[in-house]
Amino acid sequence: MENNALNEMDRVDPNLRDEMLAELFLNQMMNNFKKSKILEEIDQSLKNKDKEAFLRLTEQFKSLS
Repeated sequence: MENNALNEMDRVDPNLRDEMLAELFLNQMMNNFKKSKILEEIDQSLKNKDKEAFLRLTEQFKSLS
């Protein structure tokens, strides 16, 4: 399947392909950043023994995965 996607990318205009790859990269980086921040907040909620925050944050984290 991955090979098929790469073959399809070869047929796309190089400028459009670069734009698409840049957008995918930025989206992935933003997702990673959001996950990292939520994990920090989860750690803090555990330290504070804040069950409500922990449950809310773990749901947010799961929705990003």
